[in-house]
Amino acid sequence: MEERIQIRDLDVYAVADKGEEELKRGSTNLSHAALELLVLLDGNTSIAGIAQRTTVLSAEEIRQTAQILAQGGYIKPATPEQELNLDFSYFFTDPPVVEASAQALEQARGEAESGTAALKLNGYYVSIARKSATKIQPANGSSYSVLVVEDDPELQRALKFLLTMEKYAPRLASNRDEILEALRTLPLPDVALLDVGLPDTNGFEVLARMRQHPQLKSIPVIMLTGQARREDVLRGLAAGADGYITKPFDRDVLLTGIRAVLGLG
Repeated sequence: MEERIQIRDLDVYAVADKGEEELKRGSTNLSHAALELLVLLDGNTSIAGIAQRTTVLSAEEIRQTAQILAQGGYIKPATPEQELNLDFSYFFTDPPVVEASAQALEQARGEAESGTAALKLNGYYVSIARKSATKIQPANGSSYSVLVVEDDPELQRALKFLLTMEKYAPRLASNRDEILEALRTLPLPDVALLDVGLPDTNGFEVLARMRQHPQLKSIPVIMLTGQARREDVLRGLAAGADGYITKPFDRDVLLTGIRAVLGLG
């Protein structure tokens, strides 16, 4: 039995040779919806991005149609070169990122109170608004990739060991250059752990820039912080953090937070 191809919102597909032939012929072998989608699949735009650009098909119809096209060999996953046409050059730039709106801050204030209390009590907190209600499938189809942004070498090694033992695939970074390199490694990470204090940036800035990037904005992000102040929780919630874990933390706290934002229970 042929294995079913899973289509994710962040997936980027390009038209295969078979699909190019169908487009040239204006094929009647494919539905109108499939032909429309072939035109939109440029190797640079994610499935979610395409859903935002067209009103012809719903997001679910796009995923279903893309699955049929992928199963039939009309489209193929974009190559790293194609996907990296998505510009990362602006990720760290001199102009500051856009600050959270007054509306976003107001919405986050109430939750910041409960979040701060949960952090102090349990050592971790996952945003009620962003906890995944459904299981997020790993981007590579087998194991979850975890981007660990942490500049303490000993803690970085400990996190790598723990995540590897738990069958996660850790991807390590401790500064701007390493963060960019980790984000350029495909497939994209399934979840990110962001240390707040870094030598040449901070976790809140990285979070804000991820949330502004079309290919990174949907990645669940957990902040790693040595403090559980309300203002820090408020700042992170307004910028789009999915959860918080306080330092020092034990293994169960970390694993519980990761499972929660991935929808694993």
